[in-house]
Amino acid sequence: MPDQNYTYTPPPVKCNGFDPRAFRWVQTMRLAVEEINESTELLPNHTLGYKIFDSCAYPLTGQRAALAVLNGLSEADSPMCSGASPMLAVIGESGSAQSIVVSRLLRPFRIPMISYFSSCACFTDRRKYPTFFRVIPNDDYQVKAIAQLLLHFNWTWVGLIRGDHEYGRFAVQGLLRELQGSSVCVAYQEMIPLLYNTQRALEIMQVMRRSLAKVVVVFSAEGEMTPFLRDYMKQNITGIQWVASEAWVTASVFTGREFYPYLGGTIGFGIRKGHIAQLGDYLQTVSPQRYPDNVLVGELWEALYGCSPFPSSANHFPVCSGQEDLLKQHSAYMNTSSPRVAYNVYKAVYAVAHSLHNLLLCQSGNGPFENDSCAQSNNILPWQLQYYLQEVKFNMAGEEVNFDLKGDSVPYYDIINWQRGTTGSIEFVNVGLFDGTKPGGEELVIQEERMMWNRIVPVKVPVSVCSPSCPPGSRKAVRRGEPVCCFDCVPCDSGKISNQTNSVECIFCPEDWWSNQDRTSCIPKKVEFLAYDALGIPLTVISVVGASLTVGVFVVFFHHRSTAVVRVNNSELSFFILFALTLCFLCSLVFIGEPTVWSCMLRHTAFSITFSLCISCILGKTLVVLAAFTATRPGDNIMKWLGPKQQRAIIFSCTLVQVVICAAWLIDAPPYPSRNTKYERSKIILECSVGSSLAFWCVLGYIGLQACLCFVLAFLARKLPGNFNEAKYITFSMLIFSAVWLAFVPAYLSAPGNYAGAVESFAILASSFGLLFCLFAPKCYIILLKPEKNTKQHLMGKEKR
Repeated sequence: MPDQNYTYTPPPVKCNGFDPRAFRWVQTMRLAVEEINESTELLPNHTLGYKIFDSCAYPLTGQRAALAVLNGLSEADSPMCSGASPMLAVIGESGSAQSIVVSRLLRPFRIPMISYFSSCACFTDRRKYPTFFRVIPNDDYQVKAIAQLLLHFNWTWVGLIRGDHEYGRFAVQGLLRELQGSSVCVAYQEMIPLLYNTQRALEIMQVMRRSLAKVVVVFSAEGEMTPFLRDYMKQNITGIQWVASEAWVTASVFTGREFYPYLGGTIGFGIRKGHIAQLGDYLQTVSPQRYPDNVLVGELWEALYGCSPFPSSANHFPVCSGQEDLLKQHSAYMNTSSPRVAYNVYKAVYAVAHSLHNLLLCQSGNGPFENDSCAQSNNILPWQLQYYLQEVKFNMAGEEVNFDLKGDSVPYYDIINWQRGTTGSIEFVNVGLFDGTKPGGEELVIQEERMMWNRIVPVKVPVSVCSPSCPPGSRKAVRRGEPVCCFDCVPCDSGKISNQTNSVECIFCPEDWWSNQDRTSCIPKKVEFLAYDALGIPLTVISVVGASLTVGVFVVFFHHRSTAVVRVNNSELSFFILFALTLCFLCSLVFIGEPTVWSCMLRHTAFSITFSLCISCILGKTLVVLAAFTATRPGDNIMKWLGPKQQRAIIFSCTLVQVVICAAWLIDAPPYPSRNTKYERSKIILECSVGSSLAFWCVLGYIGLQACLCFVLAFLARKLPGNFNEAKYITFSMLIFSAVWLAFVPAYLSAPGNYAGAVESFAILASSFGLLFCLFAPKCYIILLKPEKNTKQHLMGKEKR
């Protein structure tokens, strides 16, 4: 741009370079105007005129062009119809930045403007841009589509590059809003300067090279991207997956072979393509011979052939005839296979024509303006045309064209993938679509099997993440001070699972379930109880052996019941004790197996009653022994109070107390089967809960009281004759019994789960064996091995020496 200090008339602007693609858009507008003027159905008897200005893709130049239009033609003999407005509508601009400037200039004059390529979301503000319309979707839809694309391919760590203009700024802001709360994070944001600077571009490329983000989203115009990508290729950076905005995703300038190694696999959203039947033939009608005074035609030839058909001292190109053929390899200009932006230009011109046509069809008295009036055909005002533009609706090749209240058109994009063609150049392949009219979540349709990615991994979807995905069985733990996309994978704790990739948290398994080893699913908890296994079988064997030994002793005593040892030891009480010990050994079996309601009630009551019976018998025996050997005078007849009936009464009454305690226990709060999940959360331990702890400890306390009483009485009789040391045996048996059950209390309280039952069963067996061996082993030794000592004299210590 020339320096403008307002002290002299500014010189004309000289644009740098030439865009054959934009010149194709110009020709498309001319073709549409000529078709309308030749039509007998659309605007009959009326002719559309036009004037073309070149904004050089620069806002200030666009501003000068708009002012030139508004100021009118400088020629005095300009062919203007008297009374007609100098301009009814503007087709353009291409870039959003230029459209903002032009639209603001046209706003006070209420001149409608239809853009074919300005997608900035800012234009939805009807207060700032009341006369703006467009036939390209709003960028709000494009950023929504790009956000869904990133999520679809799990690209969670991406870079953002934009141009230095409103289009890039609003698009990036919209994308950041769309990504807010999602799993996608932005690694960096960079801006290509409006006046391209190689040094700044190299700094951006250095950021791209260092970053883990291998997916780069670019909101930029074709003009800015061209020098940037040429410098990018010189740096030999590869492995970048480009996501292109609609502004450059179908730019023909990037289709050359040299671009494929660096841009192959690029994906983006392109404007919906259409079909313009006569466009290819019309473009070939352009030649220097036909338009000898058209400067733009001369620049086209310079861009396509590198020569000038209009030689002058101002340019340095070699001279050519101007009769060269426009060939298909001039794709930047001649590519009409799938017009997109050109089709938007075509629709924009027809939108103006249909609006004018509807305006001219208005009948006086039925018009939309004040007093039902219509516009005057020889003096149409721009704001009147704007009204009809807002209401226009027509079909073009099966597509409905209309504008919503914000001046936007139908949001529809094709998904474009850059693939290698047969000649090695890049081809734009349609691999899906985005239809903004569909419900949320259904807008994006991608045909992944048709896609090609960058040349390093042409089939596999590129990976762009800050941290690799957390597999099932783990959760994401965000690193302090870093974005949420940068995280560590922490294995789930026991009892928790995550069955999805990148789970934010692990969930608890239901109460009766537990996590598997991989923490990916819940499995039923292992149910444990004191079963017939490595622990239950030995206890069962010991119990049966103990009961068998007791029965064996019973048989020995019964067989030798007439001998001195059996008779002196009160055979009836001995048989009662052996019967009770047999039941004690057998009741330990009730503790083995899956707990049920009946087994839980039986195991505690049977144990308490049988042991109470056994200790009651021993207590009775102790009293008899003590009474028999403490009668000091011949006239003492203390034994008459401890006869067989009295002995049975003592046993019955002492056992009855325990029976009453057990009955009260069963009535008030009986033992019941319970599922213990507290000790080991990965297992369900089936055990018997005592129901009433007070009753349980009362039962044990009563047995302990009986044992203590036996011990005291036996201790008092410890100095009986040496050959008859029954009191000593009882004393020793009670010591063992008490030691076992005193050790049982802390062991039972600390025993885990099913081991509590094993501890109780072991205590029953140990104490039973202690009583059996202490009370009956010496007697069996005399009966079976020392029969000569099985005499009354020996037992009374009166045998001859």
